[in-house]
Amino acid sequence: MGNQIVDFFNTIGEPVAIGTLVEYYDYIKAVEYLICVGFLIAFPIFFRKVIMYDKDADKGNK
Repeated sequence: MGNQIVDFFNTIGEPVAIGTLVEYYDYIKAVEYLICVGFLIAFPIFFRKVIMYDKDADKGNK
């Protein structure tokens, strides 16, 4: 199992041989889904750490 994980990470970023338009579309969709999953994981962390504001900040103007 550990050897398969190492092989997987070694193949990331290597050129992919694509023969047909359908294979190209499948590859692009897979990359797109990985980008979406990465965004869905990263955005809540970003929101919690960077965008959260002080809840008393807007009370200073009253």
